[in-house]
Amino acid sequence: MRFSMKTIAVEEAVGSILCQDITRIVPGESKGPVFRKGHVVTEEDIPVLLDVGKEHLYVYEPQPGMVHENDAAWRIARCVAGEHLSCTDPKEGRINFVADCNGLLSIDRELLFCLNALGDITLATLPGNIRVRQGEAVAGTRVTPLVVDESLLLEMEQKITRPVLSVLPFASPKVGIVTTGNEVLKGRIKDGFGPVLRQKFADLDCPVEGQVLSGDDPEFTAQAITDFVNRGCGLVCVTGGMSVDPDDQTPTAIRRTGAEIICYGAPVYPGAMFLLSYIEAPQGRVPVLGLPGCVMYCKTSIFDIVVPRLLAGQHLQAADMQRLGYGGFCRSCAQCHYPVCSFGAGS
Repeated sequence: MRFSMKTIAVEEAVGSILCQDITRIVPGESKGPVFRKGHVVTEEDIPVLLDVGKEHLYVYEPQPGMVHENDAAWRIARCVAGEHLSCTDPKEGRINFVADCNGLLSIDRELLFCLNALGDITLATLPGNIRVRQGEAVAGTRVTPLVVDESLLLEMEQKITRPVLSVLPFASPKVGIVTTGNEVLKGRIKDGFGPVLRQKFADLDCPVEGQVLSGDDPEFTAQAITDFVNRGCGLVCVTGGMSVDPDDQTPTAIRRTGAEIICYGAPVYPGAMFLLSYIEAPQGRVPVLGLPGCVMYCKTSIFDIVVPRLLAGQHLQAADMQRLGYGGFCRSCAQCHYPVCSFGAGS
């Protein structure tokens, strides 16, 4: 590595890089670093250093072709950051990436691996395809040494030709809810799905266009789905009737609309009897979901993994659903901390 370390008088240290933290002690009050290792000394720092008893310093003097860790972090950030991300100022050589809006965190895993394989460059992220909120830190980057050879950064800039991470903002389509089950239609039991879904969609800023109780008649259910699509809904949820009982006709009803079935059954617990399909409509491909009962009574389920991805504009296919098995097992914690957990983290 092309830099030298030497002892230098404080008054001559402007532009040099500190080799160690400089500590300030205020008796009876505090003890802590006033300058961190890697700090570039400025003219304004000289009186402060003298005040804490430093007349000489150990400093690095980078040679031509070497880049300070802060400048390197900015180079990495400009190279890897996509849309709807802001960068913090470097602290101890590290820049964090912060979401500019509510949305879905998108990570190019192969490109992330390629970047971290270059050596002396590190980028760590939250899992991809999880919901993040405005102001949330989602990743951080830095180089390992205090100074790095610029040739490494040039290699990075040649290889990393598209964003490694970005935030995909959520759309806010109108949502239609079709509730199956004769027991609900005839008033034998109170509908439990509607209030849960209305709350979930309110949290996602999606207006609910309406809810239809369709009973167990697949023709009535299919017509209700079609009606919502014709009214401009961008997402339709059909609740209940997803098991293998003779009276559970939701998959049959969805097929009768002409929808393309992507999956019926998913490697996610809770959510194994989930159905994903699409109907072609003037407003685009409208997802039609068959939601099993777990969405109603589990705080977190397959709904919370799949729906944010759909709202972020992802067109999920069978392979995407199959990949959900990695991380698709919920621990069913007494107090749910999702998404700060492993559930859905492999998607």
